[in-house]
Amino acid sequence: MPFTPEEIEAYLETLEGWELEEGRWIVRKYKFSSFMKGIAFVGEVAAISEAFDHHPFITIDHTTVTLRLTSWEAGGVTAIDVKEAQQYNESFLKASAVE
Repeated sequence: MPFTPEEIEAYLETLEGWELEEGRWIVRKYKFSSFMKGIAFVGEVAAISEAFDHHPFITIDHTTVTLRLTSWEAGGVTAIDVKEAQQYNESFLKASAVE
């Protein structure tokens, strides 16, 4: 069952950088100092996604990686989306510490 808009907003307060888009996606843009650092991050995102068996839409625009999450079967944002977003943020923090 998807979260209500109010539940999503409450979770977004705890997820740095994530925003609600079109009422059914949570989205974040991650910026990197180089294209290759963004690509390395996408590799981390792929590993996290495989572990969850739940995959984001990924857009790579030079040094910006955009992730979009939703749960298709549930018809919106669910707990798995929030958990994954938290792990993506943790991975980004680790990658940023190395930069």
